[in-house]
Amino acid sequence: MNIQWYPGHMTKAMRMMQENIKLVDVIIEIIDTRIPVSSRNPDIAKLANGKIRVIVLNKFDLADDVASKKWKAYFESEGYNVAITNSKSGKGVRAVNDVIMKACHEKIERDRKRGIINRPVRAMIVGIPNVGKSTFINSFAGKACAKTGDKPGVTKGKQWIKLNKNVELLDTPGVLWPKFEDEKTGINLALIGSINDDIIQIEELAYKLLEILSGSYKDRLKEYLGSEPDGSPYELLERFAVKRGCIAKGDSLDTNRAAILLLDDYRAGKIGRITLEDVEDIKD
Repeated sequence: MNIQWYPGHMTKAMRMMQENIKLVDVIIEIIDTRIPVSSRNPDIAKLANGKIRVIVLNKFDLADDVASKKWKAYFESEGYNVAITNSKSGKGVRAVNDVIMKACHEKIERDRKRGIINRPVRAMIVGIPNVGKSTFINSFAGKACAKTGDKPGVTKGKQWIKLNKNVELLDTPGVLWPKFEDEKTGINLALIGSINDDIIQIEELAYKLLEILSGSYKDRLKEYLGSEPDGSPYELLERFAVKRGCIAKGDSLDTNRAAILLLDDYRAGKIGRITLEDVEDIKD
């Protein structure tokens, strides 16, 4: 699979972020706990150089719990301030305020010594499309401040949001980067829905998912399919099509429809809590 997606509005969004970076004290990066490496835009790391950094591992309810704890420990060992959240349910979101305050403690103390008291911390929230950024903001603020959706590209422009007396937030559109480092990164992003399905070879993506699950999560795949997950990804998708009644005209199997259902179930957590990246793979 060759996946590249960099619409023109993303160039505009990156330019806007570069222009506003000087206005903020801290960068809050929302990433997807299922793919903590692939869901980090390397251009944001360059943009945020020298700024206080907070990483929010979002959608932990969809990720393997053991793997999530390892990823949190890894990022903390790299010097980041880290929180784990499920922004849809609100779990862990309130604790993010404490993480921000801890991260900005020295800056707040410097302000206090200069006589600047009760000035809110100004934060820029960044992340790739479909990591739950807008849902996180609304959960954090306790009200609908940002547009949300399960498709990438819902947030189109910047907006300042007063979260509470301590934090003001500059929301930004979800931005990918022009060229993915390797095929696996593109596949991971497509699997979680950060790349629009309209430009994806959906059956090929389903084969990739079945291949991954057959290796690392065989027991969960067996429970989901209701049978042993033996055979090629192509054969497994055909069996799944039969199971779900995906029949086209002439009684042929509608594997495209089956692929859509499979991916929808994965993204909704119906196959189980599955993490696609192992922290051990990036350790020296």
